[in-house]
Amino acid sequence: MWKRLCGALVCLCLTVSLLPAVRAAGPEVAAPSAILMDAATGQVLYEKNSHERLRPASVTKVMTLLLVMEALDEGRLSWDQTVTASAAAAAKGGSQVYLEEGEQMTMDEMLKSVVVSSANDCATALAEAVAGSEAAFVELMNERAVELGMEDTHFVNCTGLDDEPEAETHLTSAYDIAVMSRELLQHEKIKEYTTIWMDTVRDGQFGLSNTNKLIRFYQGATGLKTGYTSSAGHCLSASAERDGLELIAVVLNCKSSTERFESAKALLDYGFANYALVTPQVPEDLGTVPVVLGTVDTITPVLETPQPILLDKGLQSQVETTVELAESVEAPVEQGQKLGTLTVTAGGQVVATVPIVAPERVERLTWWQMTVEILRGMWVTF
Repeated sequence: MWKRLCGALVCLCLTVSLLPAVRAAGPEVAAPSAILMDAATGQVLYEKNSHERLRPASVTKVMTLLLVMEALDEGRLSWDQTVTASAAAAAKGGSQVYLEEGEQMTMDEMLKSVVVSSANDCATALAEAVAGSEAAFVELMNERAVELGMEDTHFVNCTGLDDEPEAETHLTSAYDIAVMSRELLQHEKIKEYTTIWMDTVRDGQFGLSNTNKLIRFYQGATGLKTGYTSSAGHCLSASAERDGLELIAVVLNCKSSTERFESAKALLDYGFANYALVTPQVPEDLGTVPVVLGTVDTITPVLETPQPILLDKGLQSQVETTVELAESVEAPVEQGQKLGTLTVTAGGQVVATVPIVAPERVERLTWWQMTVEILRGMWVTF
């Protein structure tokens, strides 16, 4: 009896030792709605009621800032221009820098005021600079939301203020906010503003303090935007980067500012503890592919730009790559035509495939060229 019991215990230990590693349980997040997304790939790492349509308060300004940055990139706005406050902009309530009608600020100070202090008056002035009026700008916001696939979203203003009756339909979701936050983070210059803790405008006469406390207290924080109204609760789109991995954590409808920041920190901590971003190592020599009836005998293929791969940290050291090339290809060969595949595996599982393609076009031999080649071959033979 004792020997059988010992044998059973040994078998149990061996079985347990052969089980695959189990990832840590998901984070404990008090926020009613939350999501964690990888900024590079858009992969969702955790979600909780992420498509519930809720009021975003000033997190709305992520879209406002995105459209402003796009206008600057496209030359519709200039970094050198000054922005003039209209009566409508000066009349905005909530968070503000107390613009007066006709007051002018540089583009830099307008953006800084919106990002750091969530200034509604400056957000409106920038919206008017882009589209002529806030109403026209809101149309652009909704159009951009559709382009980004933000199916849970409808904007009615550029600030997130929700004290007017029409604001009842100003709704979005944690998922959609993560999507537009990811798009905003493609504009590296915005981080020059989102990482500011304290600054001033108006020649040092008006102080700004970042409403996102993670900027000071969370390692690697890069942004992004807070929000609060009594109807929306405490909201946050937070971003942080460590060791090349940038994450976006969105929490909505929190009961307190503390719950908001603690929930976001829990999401980010979970992501950094469990995931890594890996760029596959590409072989220096991919080989050549024979070209049948081509103006050249072989073509040396290249790898399409490999995208980074998000992996469980435990698999980071197990990444392997294999190359498969076509035995031959018949001309004409188009530039970018697929000639093979680079397969990336980790832990025995395929995690990515990257096309291997032709770097340039290869023309097909004409009948005359074929005839010449045949005759040349016959001449060599004789």
